[in-house]
Amino acid sequence: MVRVAVDAMGGDNAPGEIVAGAVMAANRREDIHILLVGRKEAVLEELKKHTYREEQIEIVAASEVIETEEPPVAAVRGKKDSSLVVGMNLVRRGEADAFCSAGSSGAILVGGQVLVGRIKGVERPPLAPLIPTEKGVSLLIDCGANVDARPSHLVQFARMGSIYMEHVVGIPKPRVAIVNIGAEEEKGNALVKETFPLLKACPDIHFIGSIEAREIPHGGADVIVAEAFVGNVILKLYEGVGATLLGMVKRGLMRDLRSKLGALMVKPALKETLKSFDASQYGGAPLLGLRGLVVKAHGNSSRVEICNSILQCVTFKEERINEKIRASLFPEEDGAEGEKRGKE
Repeated sequence: MVRVAVDAMGGDNAPGEIVAGAVMAANRREDIHILLVGRKEAVLEELKKHTYREEQIEIVAASEVIETEEPPVAAVRGKKDSSLVVGMNLVRRGEADAFCSAGSSGAILVGGQVLVGRIKGVERPPLAPLIPTEKGVSLLIDCGANVDARPSHLVQFARMGSIYMEHVVGIPKPRVAIVNIGAEEEKGNALVKETFPLLKACPDIHFIGSIEAREIPHGGADVIVAEAFVGNVILKLYEGVGATLLGMVKRGLMRDLRSKLGALMVKPALKETLKSFDASQYGGAPLLGLRGLVVKAHGNSSRVEICNSILQCVTFKEERINEKIRASLFPEEDGAEGEKRGKE
């Protein structure tokens, strides 16, 4: 039984969509135990609207909520009984295997490092969402956690991302590329130029060189390495362009009678194609390199994305990703000594 703590009060659509997503996940798999963390009365009121196996879902009371606009460090320190802090402490104490939240990104990043803690030796935990491409999905790492990354950070991102794509997504020998303004090795800013030869010399990843932003939607690489400023710009532009194009296609198909008739004919194929570019089906972005799993879902997540984020936690736990990251980054440590170091 995988125990997943869910921040019932985090996100634009909390607690309704969060609770609905948790119920959806519990109804899909019997090996999940979900801990809904939040204001008990509000969570109970939402649970009454659904049918589920009561033994799979329990409520963990938390009286406070961290709002998006609050300073992250002050919020995590000051609101000890917030749903976010209580949920992360469940992971820290080993009472939950994972924590999922659609709440404040800043508070999740701070809480992940301060409360859950990093695997010793991991310099900076990155946020790593899956993004849809022409060939399936790619992992964008980092997309918001480390805006002033160093070359050694990017190398760790590449190694952790490669492990994730191989063992969670199932891509053998995933192709790793660094975001750049050209394919030539000598191009790029100081960070990229310094990082490129380090990635090239890294024996445990399949590094294919630089990738330009226009090649990302075509699936030019499986793991796309960037510092957080660049990664976040790519992610937000990706989402914005996707939503804009989808809206334009819908308006075009509804423009007149002829286009409406054509829409009826192409609707099944179009629906299937557009589904592959729906980010909600891929779940949230894991904060890799922590001693426990923390997943950040979109702030406006629907029940589908929350459900998939919870199921993502199950796969992460079953594949023992944290243990594999530790073994890859610190191969000299194994057995009890490696476990001891990871818990320090």
